Amino acid sequence: MTAPATVKLPRMLFFVLAFVYIVAGLLGRDPWKTDDVVGLATMLSALRDQSSWLTPHIGPLALAQDGPLAMWVGAGLISLFGSLLGDILASRLANLLWFGITLASLWYGTYLLGRRTEAQPLALPFGGEPSVKDYGRLLADAASLLLLATVGILARLHETSIVPAHIACHALAFFALVRMLDKPKLGAAFLILAVTGAFLSRAWPGLLPVLFALLFALHPRSGLWLKRHYILAALVVAGAAIATWWILATRANPEWIEAWRYWNISRLGLPEFEVGMRPLRDLPWFLWPIWPLALLALWQWRRWMTAPHIWLPLAFVLGLLLTLPVLQEPGEAEYVLLVVPLAALAAFALPTMRRAVINTLDWFALMCFSLTIVGVWVGWFALHFNIPKQISLNIIRQTAGYEPRLLWWPVVVGVFATLCWVALVVWRLRLRPTVLWRGSILCAAGLTLTWLLLVLLWLPALDYVRSYRPMSGQIKHALAQAVGASGQTSCLRAQGLSLGSRASLYVFDGLIFTYDSRCPFVLQQTTLKQLEDGSAGYSEVAQVLWQGSRGADRYDRYRLLRISTR
Repeated sequence: MTAPATVKLPRMLFFVLAFVYIVAGLLGRDPWKTDDVVGLATMLSALRDQSSWLTPHIGPLALAQDGPLAMWVGAGLISLFGSLLGDILASRLANLLWFGITLASLWYGTYLLGRRTEAQPLALPFGGEPSVKDYGRLLADAASLLLLATVGILARLHETSIVPAHIACHALAFFALVRMLDKPKLGAAFLILAVTGAFLSRAWPGLLPVLFALLFALHPRSGLWLKRHYILAALVVAGAAIATWWILATRANPEWIEAWRYWNISRLGLPEFEVGMRPLRDLPWFLWPIWPLALLALWQWRRWMTAPHIWLPLAFVLGLLLTLPVLQEPGEAEYVLLVVPLAALAAFALPTMRRAVINTLDWFALMCFSLTIVGVWVGWFALHFNIPKQISLNIIRQTAGYEPRLLWWPVVVGVFATLCWVALVVWRLRLRPTVLWRGSILCAAGLTLTWLLLVLLWLPALDYVRSYRPMSGQIKHALAQAVGASGQTSCLRAQGLSLGSRASLYVFDGLIFTYDSRCPFVLQQTTLKQLEDGSAGYSEVAQVLWQGSRGADRYDRYRLLRISTR
């Protein structure tokens, strides 16, 4: 390892890339179902009904799962900035907070590990090796860029849900253990916040990976064994904070706590064989491209496996892998927790890689993301100009009823983003830089610019397909007309309505559902097939006041019915 390979990544480039990555996708769209709109609905419910602050609700419907942390932060931001930015945009300020915590925890955690004696490269015979600070900064930059390059977390980090908060708490736990190696009191303080936050964001399924990771991290040769009393003290304080919320919530709403306890129990248990094998299918693409690099790091550093720079991130990987088999239905909410520790491990693979392997990573990024960027533009031409014809027909089928409007400012910005990618390609091919972060910046920039182009060129069509706002307005208008014509009391029951649909109707038009069987108005969610074969129900006793669907949905159908209650 030579000093030129660790030349500092320009800070402005790094910050601009991270800013574009997280901001693109937060602006100019409605909340989409399910997790995105459900999270916003709980925040609005907390603001509209003070009794919902301790226990998440969607209107009167108890959402007895996960925890209240994301709701608290989002509702607080809405109360502060909602009048200025609007409720939806204000709630998404929380995404900036969680992303900042995640990125900062990964960067500083990897930086501290990279400065340790065990992680340093061999000194060169005549000097010229990088300084400890430069080497640590190189690894931290690479880990952060690899996180930005990971495919699976891109959409989840832009949701108004518990997932960004969950990732941030686990990233903070990783940093806390690293910090505890040299400053145990400060590390313990961060660990208290991380453990409490992990529980209050995802309940027991969110806390178990941290607890398992702590067990692995306390290996006698890991460096934390001598600090174990700080870890135990942090767990006691965090347990007291969690117990405080649990006691207050039990007193305020014991029925919610009982349902929440049942949800936690139902989440735990051995999954069915097919469900248990699902991570083997999903994780390779979800964690691309960091998992091959992480495996390479484990192999190259196998003789230093218990050194903190390998063992601590590996402990968090093992903690999550040990949690997956004891969850009934593990999914993306658990997969995302692997990204931070794997990104840290992947960064330590870069100094051990041969030049040919590093060049392969560069060429993969150049070819892969050049194709994705071209693909986004081809789809845009097909949407607006019907060229190529076959792709245009496929898009029309998926966006039935959508009338594309050509706005030139997104096109201009998209062209600029594409030119930025071309500039990066030219930089790599003509200058042939020796810096070790060149492959990481190509992957991170390629994914970020592809995401930016999707947002600029495709967001109106995607919003049409996935937003419930038009349908919600139609239902509210039809209900108001029916109530006005009949002189009956305004009320609405639900039949077969999904959680995402309930949350969307509550967010967009404040529609609240009652459980009173005397209410004559019913909103039914069914399918086109059930309507065609007559198995949707209410066929003889109900009058159909309205029928429709969300955007170009080809399967679900919604009906507003008036039912005789005599």
